[in-house]
This record gives sequence, C-alpha cells and structure tokens, in this order.
Amino acid sequence: MEDLKKKLSEGVYIQSSGTTGESKTIFRTPENLRHCNKSAIDSQKITKNSRIYTVCKMGHAGGMLAQTLPALSIGADVVIEDFNIKRFIKEFYKYTHTHLTPRQAKIIMSHRDFNEIDFSKFWITCGSDCVDWETIRAFVNRGATFMVNWGMSEIGPCAINIVFSKDSSIDDCISLAPNNLSIMGENFYCDYQISDSNELIVKGDICIYDDWFATGDLVVKKNKISSHHAKPIMYFLGRK
Repeated sequence: MEDLKKKLSEGVYIQSSGTTGESKTIFRTPENLRHCNKSAIDSQKITKNSRIYTVCKMGHAGGMLAQTLPALSIGADVVIEDFNIKRFIKEFYKYTHTHLTPRQAKIIMSHRDFNEIDFSKFWITCGSDCVDWETIRAFVNRGATFMVNWGMSEIGPCAINIVFSKDSSIDDCISLAPNNLSIMGENFYCDYQISDSNELIVKGDICIYDDWFATGDLVVKKNKISSHHAKPIMYFLGRK
C-alpha cells in the first residue's frame, strides 16, 4: 500500500483497456490525480470510514483510479484481490464499496445464490463498458446502491454517472432511453459538448488534456422532469 500511496505524489501510468480503441499508456500527474480523487470521492460517497474491495486490474483506470487511490488519499481501508466469484460472495459484506466491470457483474448474477444475497449497505460502481438494464435492476433488487459510471483513461475515471437504489425509478430512465439505449448518467464531473454528429466532447480538471477532447463516443441527451425542473440524462449511442 505504501507504493500505491507514493503514486499520489509521483503520478501514475494507466494502460487503457482497449475497449474503445487501441490500448495505450497514459500518465496522470499528481495534480490531475487530486482532481480525479475529488470527483471519485464525491460521486461515490467515499469517506475515511469506507472499506474498499478492489477486484479490478490495477493497471487500468477502474482498478487504480475509480476507488483505490481516492480511498487511500483520505485514509480509508483498501483490500486488493484478483476477482474470484466464490471469494467475492463470501467476503463482500466486510466492505462498503467495490468497482465491477459489467462482465464481473454478470458473473456474480450467475451465481446460484445470487437471488438470496443481501447487498444492502453495499455500494457497487459499474463501468468500463455499457451496463445493461437487467444488471442494474438485478443488483438494485438485491438491495445494492448501484452506480453506472462513464469515464475513459483520458478523463475520469468518474466523469459522468448515475446512482440507482431501491428508491430509484429505473423505469423512468428506461422510458427516456431511445431504443432501450444504455445509460451513461445525470451527474457530470466535467464540462461537455455534443457535436452535430452526436459525438461527446469533454473538458475539465479530471482530463489529461487542457483543451477539449473528442471521446469518439456518440451520445444523446434527454431531459427528466424532476422537482419541477428538467435534469439532463445522457445515453450511449455507440462508437464513432
């Protein structure tokens, strides 16, 4: 853990996953990490009393940046293990937060005891690829606080997200989704524009670039009427 804590002051190299293009190595400076940690802590309600269960690869943004470094930056407990379904089911209740890829979430859903598991008081952030509505509903029905998160190795990791819980109206979000598109979020931790061709362009302190960055992701924005005002929700159309 001391080696990881040193990265907060030295910066960190991240390998992009390759899911949105050719895999590449990206460096995040200490200043950039401070901004990234702030957005991750705020969006996921991480405190010094949180207990983080890291099961994603540490070389990628999801493992290193989503919860691990943010938690270490404020003195929260972190345990890092390779993902193992049997161990996860046995151990998760000891923790408050984890980050899963959609594939890992599906593996957990396939466990024979899934429909008996109580995920209440457990925060699951899910990202790195599209998260389908079946996955969201399955974990929320088991009591989890479930955050769908969008980010890239170049921006984020917590750039755009939405949190679902037992009190959320998942159906309202589905009803706004054209052709049942995947949701990206309603909470924005970066500035953004949508080009005439529907490409998402982003900018902000959590980005490794100073200027606007064209993500290559095609998006559509809808407005959800809540508390007498319209709140934009972003959905994913596909890659450029």
